[in-house]
Amino acid sequence: MTILMNNSVFVIAEAGVNHNGSLQLAGELVRAAAESGADAVKFQTFRASNMVTKEAEKANYQKLLTEEGSQLEMLKRLELPYDAHKQLMSLCEKLEIKFLSTAFDSESLTFLSRVLNLAILKIPSGEITNGPLLLQYARTGSDLIVSTGMADLSEIREALGVLAFGMIGGVMPNRDNFIEAYESGEGKGKLRERVTLLQCTTDYPTRPKDVNLRAMETMQKEFDLPVGLSDHSEGITAALSAVALGGAVIEKHLTLDKSLVGPDHQASIEPAEFTMMVKGIRQVSEMLGDGIKRPRKREAANRSIVRKSLVAATEIKNGETLSIDNLTIKRPGTGRSPMEYWELVGSTSTASYAEDDVI
Repeated sequence: MTILMNNSVFVIAEAGVNHNGSLQLAGELVRAAAESGADAVKFQTFRASNMVTKEAEKANYQKLLTEEGSQLEMLKRLELPYDAHKQLMSLCEKLEIKFLSTAFDSESLTFLSRVLNLAILKIPSGEITNGPLLLQYARTGSDLIVSTGMADLSEIREALGVLAFGMIGGVMPNRDNFIEAYESGEGKGKLRERVTLLQCTTDYPTRPKDVNLRAMETMQKEFDLPVGLSDHSEGITAALSAVALGGAVIEKHLTLDKSLVGPDHQASIEPAEFTMMVKGIRQVSEMLGDGIKRPRKREAANRSIVRKSLVAATEIKNGETLSIDNLTIKRPGTGRSPMEYWELVGSTSTASYAEDDVI
């Protein structure tokens, strides 16, 4: 993926719907994300009437954290007009942070891909079984970040089959052809070029025992794709730990105030903590290194100081037999290695040494 080319962790500030339908608040979230050092700020693009029925219930956490009414009514209050997206994208360009969004319906995806021409699109967890929308995502040509909340490996594999089918230009969509596309060399190649999978737990906030960071390793091994974390837990521990486990993309909800009314504010972190998280991610990423076990440049300079050498325990004359009584081991490490101790014991000294001379 393009976003992974510099080998740096790609950090997404998930503004989501934390703007509460206000363009002004959305702009403040963009500024906070840019100031935090995040690589991108992501919103959610949808038309509520295209997304849910009038009878659709809210999740329990949504009932607790939002005003009374149906899910449809809640989502209508959280819609951002298409023109607002354009203004936010312009602000992102000015502040040098990437603008991303997630489309929840076909019309919104068409807008993001054909009007805004976004190079990176995010597929939300709830759409991982939405085959027609997945196929449309695949045909955009954009890089795709796929959240896997609520899914098992078989569902992820089937979703990847749809994406592979769309990416290789398949024309007869059906499950058999999706499987064939996924198993083909061309399909796997396209997926590796364009798809990153995110471990995600669709629970707000996510309990520590439900974060399941090791699922990243499972998905990476199973699908041979870059992985990361879409984090809904409290604090920043999960995000930093995910980087230590090899996460290439970290997404975390950002809010200006956790006490605001809305479905996602309590599962978000405020700007100061988000800035701390980004700083920590950069540090952990740097600490991981290249994985080659060898002395670092500055470390090597200390080798002769910290290591030890064979040293004369007493005066040793030229021609004298070296023994356990006249040899000892001390710093510095500028002489013969203590690993040669057993070879030298019983041999004849070829030089004279004063006590404490390095052999």
